[in-house]
Amino acid sequence: MADEFKKGIFYSALGKYSNVVIQLLVTAVLSRILTPEEYGIVAVVNVFLIFFQMLADFGIGPAIIQNKTLSKQEINSIFGFSLYLALFLGIVFVFLGYPISAFYNNEVYKPISIVLAFCVFFYGILVVPQSMLLRAKKFSTVNMITVLANVAAGVVSIILAINGFSYYSLIISNTVKAALLFIVFYLKTNLTPDLKIDKEPLKKIFSFSKNQFLFNFINYFSRNLDNILIGRYLSTSSLAFYDKAYQVSLYPNQILTNVISPVIQPIMSNYETNLAKIKSVYLKITTLLATIGLPLSVFLVFHSSDIILFLFGDQWGGSVVTFQILALSVWIQMILSSTGAIFQSANRTDLLLLSGVLSAVVTVTAIVIGILAGRIESVAWMVILAFTINFIQTNYLLMYKLFKSNFSEIGEALSKPAIMALIQVVFFLIIPRFTFSSFINLMINGIIFVILFAIGLILTGQMKLLTEVIKKK
Repeated sequence: MADEFKKGIFYSALGKYSNVVIQLLVTAVLSRILTPEEYGIVAVVNVFLIFFQMLADFGIGPAIIQNKTLSKQEINSIFGFSLYLALFLGIVFVFLGYPISAFYNNEVYKPISIVLAFCVFFYGILVVPQSMLLRAKKFSTVNMITVLANVAAGVVSIILAINGFSYYSLIISNTVKAALLFIVFYLKTNLTPDLKIDKEPLKKIFSFSKNQFLFNFINYFSRNLDNILIGRYLSTSSLAFYDKAYQVSLYPNQILTNVISPVIQPIMSNYETNLAKIKSVYLKITTLLATIGLPLSVFLVFHSSDIILFLFGDQWGGSVVTFQILALSVWIQMILSSTGAIFQSANRTDLLLLSGVLSAVVTVTAIVIGILAGRIESVAWMVILAFTINFIQTNYLLMYKLFKSNFSEIGEALSKPAIMALIQVVFFLIIPRFTFSSFINLMINGIIFVILFAIGLILTGQMKLLTEVIKKK
């Protein structure tokens, strides 16, 4: 198992890091060409695009990975079902522009929905081929294909933006990416969709996929309600500033947690009855993510202004305070992002669903309160509160309900990383703020962060622990 994890994480890291670099470079260029208002329009429609992508998945992807008894013919039958589902959702999305335009009082969403209907279709039909590659643990193939698709999409978006395509540069490039991903995934799997639907394969994955889908459905609203309401009751510019800050707060997840999480279920699904093994893996992952995430959260809070202005330019100053607030939750987001794969690996999507319901209630309530306050900074503070509560309830379900343990093991995993974070806090409070350019400030403070991080590892003994986490199974 250790070798599979190392191999999977290596290729996942290579792909994720490459994609983050590509995304940062493309975003840095586009943020200096497109206005916050144009980004706000795309942020609005992306909320609905994500929803339809979730509908198209229908929990099928994780179910295929988890169920090792499915034959190739049964997979082809499920593939045929996903084809029909994707076609249906694509057609529905064409007409979705009318209610969206009415809700946001902007006719621009009608033509946009037509373009994105193709994106919905391609994202729908790539679910099965991609899941088959992950099921076969072909992490290198999936990640390298994704990198190439992101490069192509980035080039398309920049060319279109330079030539005055405005927000369509982002929308068309997203569609290009989805199409390329499907074509290559499909060619790599040799699947043939069975156009005559057989209900039996769907029944075999229904129990797992049902809970997974319901969790995704509920999680979608709790994760995206802030964007929906900010765009409707504040402004598209406010949404753009908030969305940009939120996306930057997700980068550590993309760089670290999202490298590990895609590897967990394909490998740990073989140990679904060995809860001791799964718990051991979860605690090691939590230790690793907290050791990196807590000090990193401190760095992001203290240097939020330099980060935003360096990445996107002076016109995005409205995102600084919101990002500074959201940065407090980076370490929580990192740990929470790995919990879904742990529930899946233990074949307990029922607990995953329960966690999703509780999270949705907490998050929706917090977001509504933040919206009523009338400022994106208020929404950010309420999101922080929601993340904290959800961290507690999710780990309660894991440690008490799944592993029959308690919070003491989680507390132990967080104690030394908290000391490392405190070292960062004390030092950055003491030293004066540099008055150079954003880039120079980040370079200097980045070096200081690395030095303090190394000192923290040595003082807390985490250097040895991290080495053991990497070497052990």
